[in-house]
Amino acid sequence: MIDKDLLAHLEGYLTERRRGLFTKVLAQRTRHFTVAVEDVYQLHNTSAVLRSCDVFGLQDVHVVEAQLGKKMDREIAMGAQKWVDIHRYNQTQTCIDTLKSQGYRIVATTPHENSQYLHEFDVTQKAAFFFGKETEGLSEEVLAQADEFLKIPMVGFTESLNISVSAAITIQHVTNLLRNSDIPWKLTEEENLEKRMDWCKKSIKSINDILKRYEEESL
Repeated sequence: MIDKDLLAHLEGYLTERRRGLFTKVLAQRTRHFTVAVEDVYQLHNTSAVLRSCDVFGLQDVHVVEAQLGKKMDREIAMGAQKWVDIHRYNQTQTCIDTLKSQGYRIVATTPHENSQYLHEFDVTQKAAFFFGKETEGLSEEVLAQADEFLKIPMVGFTESLNISVSAAITIQHVTNLLRNSDIPWKLTEEENLEKRMDWCKKSIKSINDILKRYEEESL
């Protein structure tokens, strides 16, 4: 449970504009959809996906680093890593198992022969969209356990899109449909409070000193 008195205390260190921005952004956040990125070679691609998740309101990003083990490119992410929760995995299976246990359908984004087109996708159920390596695509591990396959319609000579572009198109489309539906897609009240607390702590300088002083004064 979030200590609401502590939250109110910390929010007192924020400007009115920052508090209002937190409220505005959190009102559009969702965990109905999430994204998983599997062993992407180019750091800027993973970072750009993270940025798209922030822009379009996805609260969580799952990053599998089984082979590459690289860190986010902070310059490309442009601070998005402060506002989006990043979950890292050393194994693809662990990521899949975690998402399934949370009630997500595993959606493999691939030009699979049985893939449905993006405009056909059913947004009513929770879904985790998996994006794979730039050259090889998703692993057989993901493809074998996917609940659905999804592709973006293309009418030109080029048969594929950059992973960060594919992710941005997919996320924008499904979140737009979600917000125009009657589906209960928003964060719960407790999740909202948790993110307000988290973002406060990430926004306030000398936060450790402030927390220590608050704890001492509360004794």
